[in-house]
Amino acid sequence: MADIADFEKRVTNDTSGFVLLSDHVPSAVQEIRYFSTYNFIGDRIDGYETPVAVITKEAARALKGVANEMNVKGYRLKIFDAYRPAGAVRHFVLWGIEDLDQRMKPFFYPDLEKQSLFSLGYIASRSSHSRGSTVDLTLLDMTTGKEIDMGSPFDFFSEVSHPSYRGVTDEQYENRMLLQSVMTKHGFVPLDCEWWHFTLGGEPYPDTYFEFPIDPGLLRR
Repeated sequence: MADIADFEKRVTNDTSGFVLLSDHVPSAVQEIRYFSTYNFIGDRIDGYETPVAVITKEAARALKGVANEMNVKGYRLKIFDAYRPAGAVRHFVLWGIEDLDQRMKPFFYPDLEKQSLFSLGYIASRSSHSRGSTVDLTLLDMTTGKEIDMGSPFDFFSEVSHPSYRGVTDEQYENRMLLQSVMTKHGFVPLDCEWWHFTLGGEPYPDTYFEFPIDPGLLRR
């Protein structure tokens, strides 16, 4: 209980350090999955009131550098998620503990039991996304307009999605390493079980979690 009380003290609705990612990286395509029903739960997630990427100012500046470098290489960023309200994470946790619904299992975790998604690190009960400087993304080929092949889709919870997994083709592995190399060059730290997940090193709010819903009207200009 003391741990929960301590966590609640670190939750805030302050939006002053956040921006719309589109204001800093207008070339990025956004497909905010948790606003839609095409995600591992199958419902729109709590707190996703608009399908836009919100992120800290510092992470936005770093992603601008990533986008510029990728544009030169012939790619655009495609964003699946950025800031995630703490209430959305609670939605995940309650689904994992209490909800018997597994309708999206064939698409997102076919080989795992839903309760194991937490212990294996695919879903966190306290997400770095709620600190505002984490982003889930992939790359679009500017010639074809399609996502490059990463060997597994976003939010596919399996060993095959680990960045270091060598059971994918050489091309798929090289695509993962391209994304990882440019992201790390611009200060982001990868996650060992998801090729799409990166957190800004030296993030501005390492001990603070944010609760405000994703609503552009709440951001201070």
